[in-house]
Parts: sequence; C-alpha cells; structure tokens
Amino acid sequence: MIKYKISHTTTYDYDAPVAVCQNVVYLTPRSTPYQNCTYHRLTVRPIPGSPHRRTDYFGNTASLFSLSTGHRRLQITAHSTVEMIEPTLPVDGTSTPWETVRDALPQNRTEEGLADYQFCFPSPRVPMVAELAEYGRQSFTPGRPIVQALRDLNHRINTDFTYDPTATNVNTPVTDAFKQKRGVCQDLAHIMLACLRPLGLAGRYVSGYLRTHQTEGQPRLVGADASHAWASLYCGAQGWVDADPTNDVLPSVEHITVAWGRDFGDVCPVAGMFVGGGSHRLSVSVDVVPS
Repeated sequence: MIKYKISHTTTYDYDAPVAVCQNVVYLTPRSTPYQNCTYHRLTVRPIPGSPHRRTDYFGNTASLFSLSTGHRRLQITAHSTVEMIEPTLPVDGTSTPWETVRDALPQNRTEEGLADYQFCFPSPRVPMVAELAEYGRQSFTPGRPIVQALRDLNHRINTDFTYDPTATNVNTPVTDAFKQKRGVCQDLAHIMLACLRPLGLAGRYVSGYLRTHQTEGQPRLVGADASHAWASLYCGAQGWVDADPTNDVLPSVEHITVAWGRDFGDVCPVAGMFVGGGSHRLSVSVDVVPS
C-alpha cells in the first residue's frame, strides 16, 4: 500500500472587486477497489457563508459554495490523504474479445449494467465522428482481446499526438485537437473516448492527479505535480481499465482518481460564475507526496 498526501490550491486574482460568485468544485478523491480516501478538507478564502457537499449523478463528491461579499482574490485549497494498492491487470492476450464485451453491454439490464452502458453514447464534448471511429478501428481489429486493443490505441495516440499546452484550451473541440495532432491530457482523453464509443464500447473520462518524479540530483519543486486526466474502458469480466494516452501507461498507484463522467464538462475541478472582477489571473499549485 502507498499513502499520498495531496494539496491542491487554485487562486484567482481579479483586477476589480467581484461582487458575487457561485462555484462547484470536484476536488475530493473517490474511494474505489484500489483507492481509499481517508481524509479530505476544503478551505475557501474568503470564507463562504453556506458551503455544502453533495453526491452527483456519477457518484462523485461535489463541493458547492457562494460568496456575496466583495473580494479581489479567491483561493480554494483541498487537502486529501489517499491510500492506494496496485490493481491487477490481465496479461495481454488473455482478456475477452472486444466484440463480446460490445455485444453484452446492451443486454445487461441490471442497475450496474445500465450504469456501464450509458458511457457508450456521445456527450457534449465527445461527439460521434466517423474519422475518429476509423482511427479506433485500427486498434480494435476483429477478435482482438479488449485490453490488448486498449493498450494499442493508448500507444498510438501517445505516438501520433504531441503534448502541447499552447495548442488548445478547455473549449477546443475534440475534432480540432484530432486534426492538428496536438493538445493536453484533456484533449487526448477525449480523443480516446471518441475512438471507443462509436465502436459500441463504454468509455468514461477520469480526472485526478499524477505523481511526478523529480530530476535526479535536483530538489523537489513544491507545487510541481499536476492535475491530470485520462480515459477508462469497460472491459467485461476485467471491469473498468484505465488508460493514460498522455504517458502511454495503464494507470496504477501513481494516478489518483478524483472523479469520472462523460467528459471534462461533468468533472471540471473548479467551475462557476462571478459578477464583476474585470480580467483575472489563475494560478494552480499541486503537491502529491508519498507519506
């Protein structure tokens, strides 16, 4: 077991006073078969009047708060402690053929089966696009074991696309990122989902944290870890298997899951609206420290 202490601070500095703001944040790590969130605390400055939490449709923890006093700075800090164990993945070639998983999805009418099947359909940021479906079919060839096909698609996206934080923004359509072959982790996760869903497979968007490693001989930089995003594919008997095309890995104990949904729009770490403020500057600092 590995235990992490996570600190995530988001700061907005405004040029003019903000009169009122309302926010929803997804910063509480989920508990899963391989991950247990043992502690979480959210601190907001200025102090909001009536913060509360709720569980959303997908089972994520959403924290909501509003401010009705003028402020020029908003700072949101989440402290969490998470315990991780390494998931067991099937050996390549031993998982179920992908067509078998595809055909079984609409037949399972249990509550759990329907919860999986809903991720087969398009979403606001992941439409059905023929070009992306064809790109996915190059990995999901007839009779291929589903986890092996997933690994191949993961590797191809990592090889064919360039990580470039200047190429896209949070509103860039998945088709634009696909055409220019550039983007960030959010774009690559959306591209993977847009390859999987047209094949009749269930794919969900995962937001979380990635533990990074310091350069040998260099001091560890505070705040240098990252919020991250990847995709997850329902693989039948193997359950949900995560895939990180940004790093060409199937996530294990260095990927901490916070929330999942259909796409980024369902699980944006910090979202909301404000009145006033003029222009603003955003800074984010993340620390993922083994304890």
